[in-house]
Amino acid sequence: MVALSLACGPYDRTLPVLDGRVRIEGVELSPLVLSAEETFFRMVSHREFDVSEMSFSSYLLTRERGEPFIALPVFPSKSFRHSSIYVRADAGIERPEDLVGRTVGIPEYQVTAAVWIRGILSDYHGVPAESVSYRSGGLYTPGRTEKIPVAPVGIDLAPISAHDTVGQALVGGEVDALYSPRPPREFLDGDPRVVRLFRDTRAAEIDYYRASGIFPIMHTLVIRREVYERDRWLARSLLKAFTEAKDLALSALKFAAPLVASLPFAYQEVDEVVSLMGDDYWSYGLEANRHNIETLVRYEHEQGLISRRPSVEELFAPETLGSFVV
Repeated sequence: MVALSLACGPYDRTLPVLDGRVRIEGVELSPLVLSAEETFFRMVSHREFDVSEMSFSSYLLTRERGEPFIALPVFPSKSFRHSSIYVRADAGIERPEDLVGRTVGIPEYQVTAAVWIRGILSDYHGVPAESVSYRSGGLYTPGRTEKIPVAPVGIDLAPISAHDTVGQALVGGEVDALYSPRPPREFLDGDPRVVRLFRDTRAAEIDYYRASGIFPIMHTLVIRREVYERDRWLARSLLKAFTEAKDLALSALKFAAPLVASLPFAYQEVDEVVSLMGDDYWSYGLEANRHNIETLVRYEHEQGLISRRPSVEELFAPETLGSFVV
């Protein structure tokens, strides 16, 4: 048995691994349940864990700067992002096109959610990344900086005041809009000065899925390179375990009684999602996500975060890209 530390969020699709219902073959697991922000910071800055959840954007950046990790085609976080664009109600921003020439707050330029938002706005709404100025900072606490320093060519990027959050900068008028994976405190508190750009976000995100076929990938699972090189079989064992855990979660949402989620219309919601996106709407593996990953890689390159566009096969442990047949 190999002793392995794992840092990951406690999602329905990861909990069966974290709580031991699904075993990782050949592994004695030490799970750490942490927020995404803490996990990413500790893994990128200090390589603290053998295996961890990681921002896909951060993975692409670290890979270009020395390949300390190898990814698996496991995607613990996927999310549509039209609901993650907030504007100041009096800024005169009624349509995405109104963002051109404006100043936008972001937690970090390289966070995956912001990469997707900029790419979607460019592809579908005529708002190129370079047409907007960016001011970065903490969402709930002042002083956040880029955990992976970036200097994208042709992009106006600077930090906000070290004493403010980007939400405060939004209501104070320093920025006109905010791209953020989490809602700003001001929005959560019901401040009428902060609204979503897309008022009917569900309709906008469904339209986007129908046009693109993409349910945007946010996070992947990575192994520290030296751990992987020592025991390469771990890649397949981890993929099998996390796939089983995800399948258990999707099955429970659809068939369990009583309800596994505290949502009274969960069954109807699942039926609507399956009707739109198919049974395996939270797919793992390379081929099912090829277009999704290629699009994110293109956005990273177009936005000045990586110098070249690697093939999707380069990004993942080769042991996870095929399977045996009996």
